[in-house]
Amino acid sequence: MKDIIKKVSDILKVVFGYGIMICLFAGGLTFFGYLAALIIGGETATLICTFMYETIIPIIIKASTILVLLGLVTMYLRGEKALTSNKKK
Repeated sequence: MKDIIKKVSDILKVVFGYGIMICLFAGGLTFFGYLAALIIGGETATLICTFMYETIIPIIIKASTILVLLGLVTMYLRGEKALTSNKKK
């Protein structure tokens, strides 16, 4: 049973890693969209910014939320305690 849990957690860790990397990359790419809108200006810039704000950003937020939950499940399956102190009194 422990072997199966270890294999599942290894797969989930890889999915988590690549997923978060993609979300960070997509979030970084929105900077270039806003920069292009700033350079273009006018009504077109408004349309670009509105499109990114209403379409792309919510997808990135939902995906990253799901991936963080997946990362927490992975930590739980591995038995990791990353947010606890190791100090003994």
